[in-house]
Amino acid sequence: MLSLRLTLALFVFLLVPGAAAKDDVAGYRWRNVAIGGGGFVSGLVFHPHEKGLLYARTDIGGAYRWQPREQRWLPLMDWMGYEDNGRFGVESLALDLSDPDRLYLAVGTYLHERGQDGVILRSSDRGATFQRTPLPFKFGGNEQGRGNGERLAVDPNDGRVLLFGTRADGLWRSDDAGASWREVRGFPAIAKDRSAWARGWRELRPVGIAFVAFDPADGARGVPTKTVYAGVSTNETSLYRSRDGGTTWHPVPGQPVGLRPSHMVRDARGRWLLSYGDEPGPNNMADGAVWRFDPAGDRWEDITPVRRSKADAGFGWGAVAVQADNPDVIIASTFRRYQPHDDIYRSLDGGRTWTALFPRSGFDHASAPWTQDAKPHWMADIEIDPFDANRLLFVTGYGVWASTNAKAFDAGAEMAWRFEQAGFEETVPLALASPPQGAHLVSGLGDVDGFVHDDLDVSQQRFAGVRFSNTESLAFAGRAPQVMVRTGYFHNRPEGAVRGAWSNDGGRTWTAFASEPPDGEGAGQITLAADGKRAIWRPRNGEHHWITADMGGRWQPVKGLPRTAVVEADRVDEGIYYGFDAISGKLYVSGNGGVAFQEVRAPVGEIGDWYRAEIRPHPEKTGEAWIAASWRGLLHLAPGKLERVPGVDNVMSVGLGKPAKEGDTPVLFVFGEVRGQRGLFRSDDAGRRWRRIDTDALRFGGIIRHVTGDPRLHGRVYFGTEGRGIWYGDPK
Repeated sequence: MLSLRLTLALFVFLLVPGAAAKDDVAGYRWRNVAIGGGGFVSGLVFHPHEKGLLYARTDIGGAYRWQPREQRWLPLMDWMGYEDNGRFGVESLALDLSDPDRLYLAVGTYLHERGQDGVILRSSDRGATFQRTPLPFKFGGNEQGRGNGERLAVDPNDGRVLLFGTRADGLWRSDDAGASWREVRGFPAIAKDRSAWARGWRELRPVGIAFVAFDPADGARGVPTKTVYAGVSTNETSLYRSRDGGTTWHPVPGQPVGLRPSHMVRDARGRWLLSYGDEPGPNNMADGAVWRFDPAGDRWEDITPVRRSKADAGFGWGAVAVQADNPDVIIASTFRRYQPHDDIYRSLDGGRTWTALFPRSGFDHASAPWTQDAKPHWMADIEIDPFDANRLLFVTGYGVWASTNAKAFDAGAEMAWRFEQAGFEETVPLALASPPQGAHLVSGLGDVDGFVHDDLDVSQQRFAGVRFSNTESLAFAGRAPQVMVRTGYFHNRPEGAVRGAWSNDGGRTWTAFASEPPDGEGAGQITLAADGKRAIWRPRNGEHHWITADMGGRWQPVKGLPRTAVVEADRVDEGIYYGFDAISGKLYVSGNGGVAFQEVRAPVGEIGDWYRAEIRPHPEKTGEAWIAASWRGLLHLAPGKLERVPGVDNVMSVGLGKPAKEGDTPVLFVFGEVRGQRGLFRSDDAGRRWRRIDTDALRFGGIIRHVTGDPRLHGRVYFGTEGRGIWYGDPK
């Protein structure tokens, strides 16, 4: 170990010029690793005039179209690439009632300074292709009130006319099927007022206009609709009506105040049903109501199914829906009713009496076994299939449930629900590992913890034993790959719960560390020595890296490392660890089991902390590793040298895969830029030649993270996305 450390100290940093081979698309077959759902489906929209035409939108994972014949969801936004990072959350979705081929998506995820301006995507072929119109402000597909809607609406009588209710910029209108937009200056100023803001995780954010609805009865085919409604997310006067096609607006008389509207739907008698909450959701809601409004005489009726108890923490109402051919059949969903649980209420008499569905419901978890311990929550949208009154659907924070026998329930049977998530993957992978033994893939994910996948095409049960909300770092021992460690985060941390764990069966069952380091907030990054006996953990927001030799029985600070350095263990020699600090561009090595590190005199220049660096040690050779160093490229560390791999301009993630022949250099996979082109690339010859293996038509929604080659299958690669789950690719 000492001689190796001295050798590493003599490294020279070499900038090796070179060019990638001409990019060609390697024939790859791409598929999602099956989790099944996993994220918040924020809205469902049926086309009322075509059977089976159904769309779903998500807060971070794009939009989908239901395929009735295949009984699967088809993703519609996988063509979006890195330049659209921040636009994979869908603020709203709208259909043209006069043309079922037309689809509109308002895409944009965040309002903060790193968020991108929103875009209206418009399709004339049900989402097979899109044209785009940028708007000069940000959308909030993953902000408060994201389950409200729909904010985007097409005039049912004249498909050229669209209205879009924004969060902070008022009401906008298009008269050319979404190609161009202008602000409706006459809309009330309350849409931009602070009363139409709500508190998120940390601060107040604008919610603005929650929905827009045209009254189809007040118009004729080819003539713009005259009567239009819009609801503002405020507990002041919130519902406004225009009788001149949206030019002038006035408050609807007699309306309830003190609660915010979230959804508004029309029944077959021309009346409107509205759901309300004291907050827009999903983070907060402790009160609410369901009302019916009859435009004939502007009459209002409170039809709230059940009232909150003074003893409970309160709840609101997420959404309301009505059967297309029978206005007396209504369903409504509670929201954030944690005690005893959220529920859906059903009325057969126009809201005079209601029955709770879940106490007499059965849930089929076969398609996604992990949902057995996931309770329905965040039911921000519910629907009754306009062509099949037996079929009810509701969204949750982790997917979509659909019933098959609503009428039988009305006659006394148990309601049957199935988790309809085939093809629908919305998880956010935070850590991936492909060990040389056991299951081919072990994954850590946001919100749903993690999985061991023996079969990549079949949804599995989650980790057993210790369970986190997020598993954020995962590592295995190079010479004992059944030994693993992981760190995580709890959304609501149980008192005293340790946020690190270990496994000796390849990640199937986990035991909590005896303790966690004395600083930081759990999560962070962890690595494990080649023999599985020493782990180094850098907790989130911690001041130090910490090492343990007894799975958390005792922790001691690591010497010689800056707090921002990424650390990985050598896969062969249990005494060697590598550290790289993207802030300073400095490389560090430990040859004494990770107790202390020394700087290697091979500076690579400042990179900055925009993207975390990655270190991938050689699976079979000690002292060798590859470093994803952002704009400093892909660095190759080997005894006696540190060189930049030719042709790679920028690398955000790197993975190593099985070589074609034993003893050859591992296959290199990188997500970044090669010769000025961004994409996912592969090299079979140590980086002398590269070929792109994604395509312009399939770019997985933007950022690719945690690129991981399979050490047992030549050519296979795994990676995570920003909301479209885990993907894997095999050469055709």
